[in-house]
Amino acid sequence: MELWPWLTAALLLLLLLVQLNRAAKFYTKITLYCVLCFVVSAVASVVCLLRHGGRTVENMSIISWFVRSFKYAYGLRFEIKGRGKLEVDHPCVIISNHQSILDMMGLMEILPPRCIQIAKRELLFLGPLGLIMYLGGVVFINRQRSSTAMTVMADVGEHLVREDLKVWIYPEGTRNDNGDLLPFKKGAFHLAIQAQVPIIPVVYSSFSSFYNSRTKLFTSGTVKVEVLDAIPTRGLTVTDVPKLMDTCHQAMRTTFFRISKMPQENGDAVGPGAQPAQ
Repeated sequence: MELWPWLTAALLLLLLLVQLNRAAKFYTKITLYCVLCFVVSAVASVVCLLRHGGRTVENMSIISWFVRSFKYAYGLRFEIKGRGKLEVDHPCVIISNHQSILDMMGLMEILPPRCIQIAKRELLFLGPLGLIMYLGGVVFINRQRSSTAMTVMADVGEHLVREDLKVWIYPEGTRNDNGDLLPFKKGAFHLAIQAQVPIIPVVYSSFSSFYNSRTKLFTSGTVKVEVLDAIPTRGLTVTDVPKLMDTCHQAMRTTFFRISKMPQENGDAVGPGAQPAQ
């Protein structure tokens, strides 16, 4: 009796079970992460209300303290270079790459004092998660209505200078784990030029070595974070937005490949899933 078909079938079955087990672990960790976010948001909301009585950027220090504890549950380490560049005593716009739902941990790991975020309006209606974001001073924009979004961003610019705040924006506009940076949207750069405040780029290394939603990988790992030098906008006008976007994109993209240890040839990443910026 020929054994090879049975051995082959057994091997394929084993590989299938391993894959299913990996997928089960992935979805279990994601589910627990979401549950953790909702539970911690509810607890942190109570603390924020008791401490400050309502919506204020000062609540972000409380939120940050809670979220920074997540990394211990998931075995994540953050190696940060240039943190001091965020500790400035003047308003600025901070931009960073956006990879997955885990980005919140990376953001809170280095969030400077008096820093608010820009988020899509839909997040406001996610129960305790929306409540804690509101209490932390997050500014919600309706991306479906560009005129409304532009009005909100103009108000943020005035608020930024008047209240001496920093604002954190993901210029790609959406999560992206393709091994490269997406083209940037203009909002953050219009805001910085309108307020005449510098832009500080922050780059997170690729999560692909420990997190990949396509292959259902979710293990412990290390994230390298690098804060780049501030890019001034004083004296710039709206006509300079494209050049400013390109300068930031190139600097962040080069840094992303370097700290992620991804080779780059002729401006394009070399590796699976890598796509050139447009």
